[in-house]
This record gives sequence, C-alpha cells and structure tokens, in this order.
Amino acid sequence: MLAAAEIDRVTEQPQPPAIRLWTPEGFRDDEWTHAESADALTGNGRFILPLAVVAGLDPEVRRSARERLGVVLQPGDKLDAILPFLGDLSLVALAFPAFNDGRSFSKAELLRSRHGFGGPVRATGQVLVDQLPHMLRLGFSEFEVSHPVLIKRLEAGRIGGIAQQYQPTAAKPSGKAQKYSWRRTRPDSTS
Repeated sequence: MLAAAEIDRVTEQPQPPAIRLWTPEGFRDDEWTHAESADALTGNGRFILPLAVVAGLDPEVRRSARERLGVVLQPGDKLDAILPFLGDLSLVALAFPAFNDGRSFSKAELLRSRHGFGGPVRATGQVLVDQLPHMLRLGFSEFEVSHPVLIKRLEAGRIGGIAQQYQPTAAKPSGKAQKYSWRRTRPDSTS
C-alpha cells in the first residue's frame, strides 16, 4: 500500500514552466495581466484582453481605458481588425501558440513600419532561443519567456543572432550610417 505522500507524488500533475517578462533592458516585473473578459477593466491594473473582447468594447470605454488596455492577437486574427482603435491601445501582444507558426512575425513588422505603432509589442507563447534576435529586429519589445534554455541565456546576457543582415528591419538602426545599404550590422555587434 502507498503512503499518502507517495500517492500525492504519483498523481501530481507537472506544473507549466513559470513565465518571465524580458525586454532588451533585462528581466522585469510584469505590470500587465491576461484576462478573458471586459469585467477585468472594472478593477485596477493593466489588462491584455482577447481581440473579440476589445473589439466589442464601447468606443468610449476603450478610450477611457487606453493607458491600461492591451490586446492579444492569435496567429489567425487579422491585424486589420485592430486598426480602427489602434490609438486606444497601450500594448499589442502577438501570440505564438506553436513554435512553427510564424504569422505573428509579419504582424509585428507591419505594426511598426506600416501602422506606426509606438507602444510595446509583446511576444507570448512559444518564444524560442533562435527566434529572439529576429523578433527584436521586427519590432518586438517585450517577451513572455518560459523556455528554460532561453531564460538561462538571457540571464547570462547572451541574445545570440547573426551580426550581418541583408534585410531592412522595423527596429531603428543606431550608430553611423552603413557604407552599403544592403548590408547592415547588428547594433550590439563588435565585428
């Protein structure tokens, strides 16, 4: 017969990895909370709501909650759906529910370059080690990180990536102008 402690250990479900918020300035406390309904706005705090909830808000409620209202877009959600009220949002979160679905990459770049969104663009879900440098170049500024390898690398200050890029980017270049318009050096690169 198993002791009570043994039964608890055998039936215990594995806990999902803890999510930590990382920005290019390092790890920090997250002041935003994911919520599923507009009822969250009756309380204090900053809330990230699903697209359907934000789109269904009264325009005056959206405007009055602007400083504490964010939206999360799933890969299948159209970016055009938030354009009429993009100015009423303080944060746009783009979901990566699976590592092999990259539709949110395009949305981040379009938010920055075509639509001029200046607020935080957050990656949620499956943010992986090799994707982070590209996400930074496309305009992501915040990351909900749960992958243990990525957390260890970020704690050690190792972002990774390739120093030379041939594509333009939504991220603003820093430093002196490049000699060739087709070759860009990553700002934190020493080569």
